Amino acid sequence: MNTMSLAKEKIRILLLEDLHPNAENYFRSHGYTNVTCLKGALDAEELKKAVADVHIIGIRSRTKITEEILESAKKLMAIGCFCIGTNQVDLEAAKRRGIPVFNAPYSNTRSVAELVVSEIVMLMRGIPAKNAAAHAGRWLKNAKGATEVRGKVLGIVGYGHIGTQVSILAEAMGMNVRYYDIVDQLALGNAEPCSSLKELLSVSDVVSLHVPQTPQTDNMISTAEFAAMKHGAFFINAARGSVVDIDALKVALESGQVGGAAIDVFPKEPASKDEEFVSPLRAFDNVLITPHIGGSTQEAQANIGLEVAERLVKYSDNGSTLGAVNCVEVSLPVQQTGKVTRFMHIHKNVPGILASVNKVFSSHGLNVNGQYLRTDGEYGYVVVDVDGHVKDPVELRNELAEIPGTLKVRYLL
Repeated sequence: MNTMSLAKEKIRILLLEDLHPNAENYFRSHGYTNVTCLKGALDAEELKKAVADVHIIGIRSRTKITEEILESAKKLMAIGCFCIGTNQVDLEAAKRRGIPVFNAPYSNTRSVAELVVSEIVMLMRGIPAKNAAAHAGRWLKNAKGATEVRGKVLGIVGYGHIGTQVSILAEAMGMNVRYYDIVDQLALGNAEPCSSLKELLSVSDVVSLHVPQTPQTDNMISTAEFAAMKHGAFFINAARGSVVDIDALKVALESGQVGGAAIDVFPKEPASKDEEFVSPLRAFDNVLITPHIGGSTQEAQANIGLEVAERLVKYSDNGSTLGAVNCVEVSLPVQQTGKVTRFMHIHKNVPGILASVNKVFSSHGLNVNGQYLRTDGEYGYVVVDVDGHVKDPVELRNELAEIPGTLKVRYLL
């Protein structure tokens, strides 16, 4: 077992928001026994106190890790987002402090895709309105407006991991799939690309969004886009709340331009189950509203628990940053325990840093066995294996930390 600059049992791990037990179990099975699990999110003041002595934190979407929070987390070395999105973390602020952020971009793909496909069927059969009527005592037994999905056109905006899964499932039910993405993507099955978003909107009977939250996607679907859709077409958003202008959707629903919708994500969502959900879409019987549960299945949460915990342990154990979203990705070989001492140095990418790092080792008469360097223009990450068991690694770590531009230094024996 590697000896780290801090023993595993002393590395404090805080897991918030009722993460799947797989996460805690994975940490403990790899020697990380100082794990605290909390069921809910913490507000800013509570979080500042909680992270003061924490080395690794695991969160979902409700916990907001801002620069102010990071300023209180002096010992924090990694953040795990046990979900797809990472917009709840100030990624740049974490990067400036040499703190990698990991997420689970693939683990809930199938769960989201299944929800979307089921919503397509329910919208095209008019189930939301018929369900609301039945609850109100009215029996709407008729076929008015109800159609099969077979032969209809599904337009997918964002043809990534989830978009392609939706495409496969929809085509299996006989739908004709069209898609639009700003990046060229290989079509699966008989799906066909559209040359523009406007083209996709104009030909689709159902439009489903699967795009990330970026400045470019903010309110990307608004008044003009709803007007470009087929009259009476259906609209689904299981991507990010910020990508749809909810007020514009309300107007489109009122006019009948949009025949119905299924919305799983919103620009503003309740922080807890005790806070009232407020949205103009609550007034519509033909809108399926779900509380951000696209990836909330037992299978997805179990997979996410393992995927993110594995990445965090790998980073702590050997320095690999593969899967980090805010820093350079370095996949490292397994350390030759007992034969080399590994030092990990995160720094600003300025001239002379690497020379200064190597000078520290040469001044102690240490031979570099292996060196792995990646930079992204602004920051760099170098991992150095030196021969043998270094007698005083703390002294070397301190010398490396004193190099101008250094953000973080760790070592493994």
